[in-house]
Amino acid sequence: MVTRPVVPQRSARLPEATPLEALTPPPFLMWQEAPAPAPKPASSAPNPEFARMSDPAHAELLERVRRSIRTLHYSRRTERAYSYWVRRFVAHYGARDPRRMGVDEIRSFLSHLALAEHVGASTQSQALCALLFLYRRALGKDLGLVENIERARAPKRLPLVLTRLEVKAVLGELDGVPQLVCHLLYGTGLRLSECLSLRVHDLDLETNQVNVRDGKGAKDRVTMLPVSCRREVLQHLERVRRQHAQDLQGGLGRAPLPFELGEKHPRADREWGWQYVFPASSHYTDERSGLRHRHHLHETVVQKAMAQAVRRAGLTKAATPHTLRHCAGSRIMPGEIAGMAKVGGSLAVRPGIIRGS
Repeated sequence: MVTRPVVPQRSARLPEATPLEALTPPPFLMWQEAPAPAPKPASSAPNPEFARMSDPAHAELLERVRRSIRTLHYSRRTERAYSYWVRRFVAHYGARDPRRMGVDEIRSFLSHLALAEHVGASTQSQALCALLFLYRRALGKDLGLVENIERARAPKRLPLVLTRLEVKAVLGELDGVPQLVCHLLYGTGLRLSECLSLRVHDLDLETNQVNVRDGKGAKDRVTMLPVSCRREVLQHLERVRRQHAQDLQGGLGRAPLPFELGEKHPRADREWGWQYVFPASSHYTDERSGLRHRHHLHETVVQKAMAQAVRRAGLTKAATPHTLRHCAGSRIMPGEIAGMAKVGGSLAVRPGIIRGS
């Protein structure tokens, strides 16, 4: 009979905690920080143009531009665009002081954009508006007319319009919030920025109306709410309301308010009516107030979803969310005529909505 050796049983005692020294990696595995690059030697002959306009002076000029824009309640996009063109203009002339420049420099810069950089007509016009704003508003210097500019030609293009079957195919390839947004664009004729900027109190579900605040040209208007997507809008608002309630419990739930309304009504940014209809999935910190806000959904989310839906639908047209606004002026989804008649009393769909895009 073969006897098996007796194997001693291990103790059920739990292993001791690993000492901290054992967690330290050996020297050859430790991260070796790269040495800091040696500072570049200063030039022996500094540029006199940069000496005339130091960095503090440049920052002070941009701050004056921003204050003037905010005084007129322009949008943040306009503030970013005008600040960009002011920096481009100053850098183009070697950081010269704009007070020492005038119409000739503006004319040369704008002509350079058209001839050397081949920018579009709208880009050149935006640069011109930014520079005129710099001199007239920020510096208080009226330059008069800026003539003899090499202008970029604006092409005359027809708006892209989808057929009813094409719109149905694209909407069928969408889902979730992008589908609801595109449905509203097609049924109301809103711009994408106007749709995403809607607040809860802008929707009147009793009369099927949509109040557009501060639209193009800082104008308000009223349009119809499509009857076919009213149910989806109600379900979406319920989900947004539950999300807002969770944010309030976590000490958040703030939405950015227009202009200085937050100082006049400190708790208005937490109210349900001021929340965005299409909120973003995350919060951000406002650089001006330092508060955590939930902004509206970014435009690129809908634009990317629309582009993928167009490809999946097999369309060769380069349709974008703005294309649905073009379609709203000439083609109406089934069942929408009755809804619009209830809102305005009469139906007046004009193709002119395409020209007013």
